[in-house]
Amino acid sequence: MISLADIQDAARRIDGQILSTPCLASRTLSQITGCEVFLKFENLQYTASFKERGANNKLSTLSAEERQRGVVAMSAGNHAQGVAYHAHRLGLRAVIVMPRFTPAVKIERTQGFGAEVILHGDSLEEARAHALALARAQGLVLVHPYDDEAVICGQGTVALEMLQAQPDIDTLVVAVGGGGLLAGMATAAKALRPDIKVVGVQVRQFPAMVNALTGSQHPQGRTTLAEGIAVGAPGQITQAILARTVDQWLLVDEGDIEQAIVMLLEIEKTLVEGAGAAGLAAVLKNKSEFASRKVGLVLCGGNIDPLVLASIIERGMVRAGRLARLRVSARDVPGSLAQITHTVAQAGANIDEVHHQRAFSMQSVQNVDIEMVLQTRGPAHIEQVIAALRAAGFQAQIQG
Repeated sequence: MISLADIQDAARRIDGQILSTPCLASRTLSQITGCEVFLKFENLQYTASFKERGANNKLSTLSAEERQRGVVAMSAGNHAQGVAYHAHRLGLRAVIVMPRFTPAVKIERTQGFGAEVILHGDSLEEARAHALALARAQGLVLVHPYDDEAVICGQGTVALEMLQAQPDIDTLVVAVGGGGLLAGMATAAKALRPDIKVVGVQVRQFPAMVNALTGSQHPQGRTTLAEGIAVGAPGQITQAILARTVDQWLLVDEGDIEQAIVMLLEIEKTLVEGAGAAGLAAVLKNKSEFASRKVGLVLCGGNIDPLVLASIIERGMVRAGRLARLRVSARDVPGSLAQITHTVAQAGANIDEVHHQRAFSMQSVQNVDIEMVLQTRGPAHIEQVIAALRAAGFQAQIQG
């Protein structure tokens, strides 16, 4: 079983090879959540993830004979990049097995670090089985993403840095997939501060650790925006550690994570992936649980597909009422559209899209439904635009 001394040894081992990332208070998020929020910016690591810590510590402990053989890892992306980068830096051969659904940005970056990437299976479990087979067949050393004591110790250095930078933190809220990050952090934090509250967060579609440790039977899904914590089976080592160190478990939904990603982008001007936003999502969803506490959150990764990010931003604007779809009914005669657009402009909204709906309209043949997507200042502004259109003689309503 790992100890605080093991994690402190790991911190000395990786010192100078890993960025000691900032841990800063967020005044705006603190005002929104009702607690003091401190953000650990692990998305600023060279590979944009905390996974570098565990990978670096593991590779640094290999014997000369093991280094000669090379390593293999299975990962949805961040662990892959951490292993690939530090293996390349140390001159080791690295083979990375990734599930087929892995975002292209993570595949390309892993290959960019010189690793041999093999896409296999539709889940981490299938990728893991293939990685184990390669390890046996080629004599490679398996670098497990979470169920390895050296990896866990490396991840635990995050807590050492957080509590050194912000000693008043009394609650840690950390995303959990296989549990390596939280197992290391909880071990270090509880040793340094036995009274600290440790909260684990899982996405509802992948609640394996929550089910294992609480006896719940939440069903498992197939996909999630937080693919970095989409783990179907918890680690054995991590499960044993978390069983005695975690005080509370919370589940978050896809919409919660999307909201947190957009808020971090807008408020903190920092980019996180789904797993990196899970901690904030849990605090936003359960404000009463954290009222007046000093909460440390780990922005554990920043590798997100640009197309996915674009969709999240757009959906966030819809939820915030800053992007709205209206249906306006009008006589199908010259000048009607000009009058509608003039009315919208006078109300201060900007038109993104316009579409005339004739064939699929319930209006009479002399009328037309005009569907518009508008940029607005929020829900109250949408109502002002609708009121202006109705005052001008048009039937107008918001579309879901």
